[in-house]
Amino acid sequence: MTGPETRGFPEITPVDAPPELERFAAAVRRLQDLAVSTSPPGAAWTAASEQIERVCAALEPHAVPDGQAPAGRATTLPGLGHPLMPPWTFTAADRDGNVTMEGHFTRFHVGGNMAVHGGVIPLFYDWHFGMIVSAAGRPISRTAYLHVDYRAVTPIDAPLISRGRIERLDGRKAFLTATMTDADGTVLSEANGLMIKLLPHQP
Repeated sequence: MTGPETRGFPEITPVDAPPELERFAAAVRRLQDLAVSTSPPGAAWTAASEQIERVCAALEPHAVPDGQAPAGRATTLPGLGHPLMPPWTFTAADRDGNVTMEGHFTRFHVGGNMAVHGGVIPLFYDWHFGMIVSAAGRPISRTAYLHVDYRAVTPIDAPLISRGRIERLDGRKAFLTATMTDADGTVLSEANGLMIKLLPHQP
């Protein structure tokens, strides 16, 4: 029997990304940066749009179901090879759920005055928490809540580090915490959240 009641979460497994994906993801990220930081004449917008539309047309026939594309599953690539994710990578992880990530944010992530948008930081932490759950060998879980305390302005194009861990387990519940710092150790933000193991019928 299949259907919404029994479908559950699609199984997501890591993959060895094709070497071309790293170049493609970097190009898409560069396009995102330029889309929010340039002001060309109208003809240039039109020409760029036509090129992007041609790329979309070339990729469209290769669409696959959820969980089958390498983007989002390429553990060795920045952001797992997924352009939505900031270009961070894993530098340490253990089965106790301690996960360290390093990376940076770019112009695409600016909210104003060349600082990272406040909404991008919870996106990062939600991803980080998901990786903590995975590293600990916990079942697929969903975010129940995510709280972020902003301690200082988060810069773009600067090396940053985030250290996260499982603080406490309670049955299906995993309580997590993480802290982001700059290269000098200044705390930029802190987060805590609750991830809950999905039941078989939950999507």
